[in-house]
Amino acid sequence: MAGSWTRLHEHLGVPPGPLSFAMVARAAADRLAEFDDLDWKEHLPRPPREGRFNEPAKDVAAMANTRGGLISFGVRDTTCELVGIDPDEANTEQYGQWVRNHVQPYLADLTLTLLTSPDGARSVLVADVPASPMAPHLVYGTAARDKDQQAAVAPYRDRDHTAWTAEHQLERAYRDRFTRAQRAEDELQQILAHARDTVAAQQHEPAVSFFALARPERPLPRTAPRPTREDTTAVAAAARRHSQAVTTPGPLASLQIVTHHPRPGLRRWVLSTLPLKDARGVHAELHHDGTVLPAAHVSWRAARQHRTDDNPDADLRVSQDFVGACCREVCAPARELARRPRVDSAPQLTATLTAVAPSPAAPALVPVATYDHAFTQTPDHARRLRRIRPATGTLTPADDAEALQENAQELFTDLMNQFGLDPQM
Repeated sequence: MAGSWTRLHEHLGVPPGPLSFAMVARAAADRLAEFDDLDWKEHLPRPPREGRFNEPAKDVAAMANTRGGLISFGVRDTTCELVGIDPDEANTEQYGQWVRNHVQPYLADLTLTLLTSPDGARSVLVADVPASPMAPHLVYGTAARDKDQQAAVAPYRDRDHTAWTAEHQLERAYRDRFTRAQRAEDELQQILAHARDTVAAQQHEPAVSFFALARPERPLPRTAPRPTREDTTAVAAAARRHSQAVTTPGPLASLQIVTHHPRPGLRRWVLSTLPLKDARGVHAELHHDGTVLPAAHVSWRAARQHRTDDNPDADLRVSQDFVGACCREVCAPARELARRPRVDSAPQLTATLTAVAPSPAAPALVPVATYDHAFTQTPDHARRLRRIRPATGTLTPADDAEALQENAQELFTDLMNQFGLDPQM
């Protein structure tokens, strides 16, 4: 899959989407410097010479082993002058074959795109290299003195040049690959458990809380800059602006009072109204690795204003409308936070409802539905549940407002279907 959010997008202020010749030309005219995720090449890839590793294979593997990026052929690296390439000489099939023959394990999703100016006068070739969950990728070649002797190296990008992985780095890279999936699941559960403990510590009466997690499929590299306090405020403000077009206010509106005062946490920034009196309890974490975790009480209004004889105090009512707002508003900050450090992998969404009570007992959850925008009640056919299975989804940084709405609707539907309800947001 081609990258939708690259260094060129960030530099030009262009929303996520496909690359164009105009974007490459503008970046070159601005003399955008090379970095670990951007490499300018004046000439098209050339066949490997005797005793040397395949150069394009090495460059592609280096980016895949770091955090992915773009290799643009037709731009002089020393001056950023766009000199162009001869499109008739650009053999993308052969270049792809070189990578397949010389890079192991197989690197999926590499794209080679020929971009031409509207007048047809100049062209560039762009290799879009995704960060790979199968890293480290080794480049295989032959030694100059013994063509039968195969050698393998693991390159990586160090700012604007390629370096070779040391033995201890290679050992860690293999360990990370083999443990990545299990570690990701363990970290997800640890983040959720920590958030539940944080909310429970501030809770003095039984309540139902919505918990969600949006976590990048591929973690950011260790060299990625940490978000600042100002970044956190900007992300929350941008996400809130996105949600203001919707009738039902969600947790972002409650967070407005603390938006300009995020508190530091362990590799994260925290926005929370939990310590405030007479405010809906909302807790949000924006992690340095691109993870977003919102938590919000969804039973506050229902618990105080809509108790009835047919619903004993042991049961906790869940506001269907506010659950929908929570689902909608987990998507917006996840997308905004992903855009700032140029996360180009799909954030994975997890959302659930959990009873938070001072006692160990687990009360049953009962939904409260709203009809005609005014009348609220618990449907006769609604199920009483003590445990909600997490709902899951996927975002991409390029998702527009309609795509975000569809993802939110899917999460919302999966949660409320467990109560036997078929909601409409």
